[in-house]
Amino acid sequence: MIDLKNILSRRRPAATSLLGLALDGSRLHGVWLKRVNGALQIQASFSVVLSLDPLTAAPELAGREIRNHLDAAEIRERRCVVALPLKWAMAAHTALPQLAEADVASFLQIEAERSFPCDVATLVTATSFCQTASGQRYAAFVGVPRNQIATLEAVLRAAKLQPEFFSLGITALQPVDRDGALALTIGESHVGLQVTCGGGVVALRSLEGAMESEGGRRTLRGDLVAREARITLGQLPEELRAAVRQVRIFGPPDLGQQLADEVQRRLAVMNLTVVVVSTYDPKEFGVQLPPAAPVSAAFSLAAAQLVGRPLPFDFLPPKISPWQQLSSRYATGKLRKAGAVAAGVLLLVIGAFGFQQVQLWRLRVRWADMQVKVGELETTQQKIRQYRPWFDESLRSLSILRQLTMSFPEDGVVTAKTVEIRDANLVTCTGSARDNASLLRTLAKLRDASNVSDLKVDRIQGKSPIQFTFDFRWVEEGNHAN
Repeated sequence: MIDLKNILSRRRPAATSLLGLALDGSRLHGVWLKRVNGALQIQASFSVVLSLDPLTAAPELAGREIRNHLDAAEIRERRCVVALPLKWAMAAHTALPQLAEADVASFLQIEAERSFPCDVATLVTATSFCQTASGQRYAAFVGVPRNQIATLEAVLRAAKLQPEFFSLGITALQPVDRDGALALTIGESHVGLQVTCGGGVVALRSLEGAMESEGGRRTLRGDLVAREARITLGQLPEELRAAVRQVRIFGPPDLGQQLADEVQRRLAVMNLTVVVVSTYDPKEFGVQLPPAAPVSAAFSLAAAQLVGRPLPFDFLPPKISPWQQLSSRYATGKLRKAGAVAAGVLLLVIGAFGFQQVQLWRLRVRWADMQVKVGELETTQQKIRQYRPWFDESLRSLSILRQLTMSFPEDGVVTAKTVEIRDANLVTCTGSARDNASLLRTLAKLRDASNVSDLKVDRIQGKSPIQFTFDFRWVEEGNHAN
């Protein structure tokens, strides 16, 4: 589906260092750029022929091969921008009728379904708009197979790289903010063609068969390229064709000059200026460029990203979080309400746990402040216990005698002869009572005392007076367990 989110460049954090990569057939070009004090500096560069095809080989193996080449070039940068092969892209263009901005996306969706030979859902799409002097707007929409994007992304991540931007190298070489121009890029096995005017791309083609290999030597078919360029310009509306005044050729100097001569001869009637671009304009990117910087898609793409120059096409799909996927799946009806309620409950639970963690954290901080002093006090207390007086400061014996005195009647009908205290809590008492009822009342008072436990009568002898012996256990804490 054509999504207006892909029409504008997505905002990313500003970078000061980037690795620009350009994949052209089996050849991979790379440039590591840094922006330092308003100038671009080349840290390292390489150009290699890959033995493994990133689209067909296992991502781990293809990524390892790329990683080996990066290590050999001593490139440590992880963030990268990639110029995709132009032959991966399918392009179409259309005139935009007078529509409200809200209806543009739907119109482009219908045009894409009509123009592309496959399901639009299988493509990652991007759109470039241009406008003529008369006010007529045109749109060029480009699609790249989604599975190829996913495979390349997996290969780059296997190479320990972080892809930030996928675009087309020809668009980076020939920006859309210049006057109308027809750009030709000489690649490994094809020639790329792009027509720009009115602030956008109006035509985009990959001319297969324009490059031939004879005995390991590449041969350029300039007549084919010139013919296809003339056909492409002839298919454009008159006001777009009239805006194109220049042909810019990018590639090896020898092949570029050969192609320039052929184009100049065959398109002479169109009064086009043909230029072979071998160096960058010093004001190309608005910053100071390295001396004799090589003109390449990898350099142009990385430089454009570092200086913040927008590019019309970005084919790197945005990352969608699991929460966004869930919310988009259950975005309507009762499930949305249930999800909102569940989310609210979850937030409350998380908030409660968060508050608890904050309190625990504050207590840990307070404990950390007093931990040393507490340790010192505990050490002091241990010494006090070790060296305190041997005698019991609780006056336990007096407390036991007091309890016995309070339990015995005041009229003398029950008297105690001996009281023996063993181990400071085992008490044995002997005495006499006038009758059995008086003795039972005394024993009952003792059982009701909170400090008396396990009261037992060991001996009762005689009738009047009665001789008795009983014992009990004294509980200092007052736990009564008769």
